[in-house]
Amino acid sequence: MVSYAEASRIVREHADRLVARHAPQPAGLLDTLGRVLAEPVLADRDQPPFPRSTRDGFACRAADVATGLRLEVIGSIRAGDPVVFEVSAGKAVEIMTGAPVPAGADCVVMVEHVQRDRDTLRLSPGRSVQPGENIVPRGAEAQAGAVIVPRGTRISPAQLAVAAACGAAELSVFGRPRVAIVATGDELVEVNQQPQPHQIRNSNSYSLAAQILAAGAEPVRLPIARDEREHLEGIIHSALETDLVLLSGGVSMGKYDLVEEVLLSLGAEFFFTGAMIQPGKPVVFGRLGKHYFFGLPGNPVSTMVTFSLFVEPVLGALCGDVGRGPRFAQARLSSEVQVKTGLTRFLPARLADGNVEPVTWQGSGDLASTSRSTCFLVVPPDRPVLGAGETVTILL
Repeated sequence: MVSYAEASRIVREHADRLVARHAPQPAGLLDTLGRVLAEPVLADRDQPPFPRSTRDGFACRAADVATGLRLEVIGSIRAGDPVVFEVSAGKAVEIMTGAPVPAGADCVVMVEHVQRDRDTLRLSPGRSVQPGENIVPRGAEAQAGAVIVPRGTRISPAQLAVAAACGAAELSVFGRPRVAIVATGDELVEVNQQPQPHQIRNSNSYSLAAQILAAGAEPVRLPIARDEREHLEGIIHSALETDLVLLSGGVSMGKYDLVEEVLLSLGAEFFFTGAMIQPGKPVVFGRLGKHYFFGLPGNPVSTMVTFSLFVEPVLGALCGDVGRGPRFAQARLSSEVQVKTGLTRFLPARLADGNVEPVTWQGSGDLASTSRSTCFLVVPPDRPVLGAGETVTILL
């Protein structure tokens, strides 16, 4: 049993040694969302490729506008138009947002800041404009050949958009690691079965699969492992055909909690067998041959929390996303929280407008309350009370 800080350190130490398990492969742009770049995206030309107007208005010379004299409007440029005008002294060109700024102009005056009379205009009283105002210079965002998105970046819609702007119809990304999900326990039935009064449906396989997909990997849901040594051993052997093994349940101290016992009999090495956290205290981390595994507690909230805290860094490394891990943030606590000391606690909570409020829950088996939460309030192990209005840490 180790502290949360020590468990986190151990996991990160092993994750930092890992490399992506699967060779890079080309993928169509939309198929790269959520995956990790194996080669950087480079600017194929200057961005923007021309001086770009950021406002609807008039391209002109700032010195001319400052005189207060009327300028002659000699034409109009829309986004997508070729530039056929050159702005000289006393002239202006009507211009739309995103259009190329014509040669000779050094500013764009916003349309609402001028007084126009047919083909002439002047600056409205009380307004001013400086050289360079409302213009993005050519290459200001990126020079041709510059790295726009570095290797190792997980592709989000923003990165996908900039890759498209650079003409990248496909990208080189790391392959998705396959992650085995083994839910254990005689009390479990599949979700399409009608449970007996003493049974529950296997929700953990689905929460884990969802978290695995969100992390950019491929979940492999295996059959429920019964509380019987030979059956569990056979399922674990099947799981070792994947890149990472997640076992849910069977890691506590009960008579039929057989996961650690079976893993040990197969020659597993354990890095820790419990962390001082709540929920998730019985979590196990180890390696069997070349395969890392996690034994996650069976209670569903514990399963989700321990995945975020410990599985994400290892899975991120296998995806090529070095440094990935749990996401923490700061928020203002809405009401006082009292807990027992000794454990780092992760309590379901709701975050709104920078304020966090704990959700009333019935413990780590309470999926209904957790489904209404948007984050987890982190309570340090030495803090029996967190006061209302205090800045606290949350797990997103």
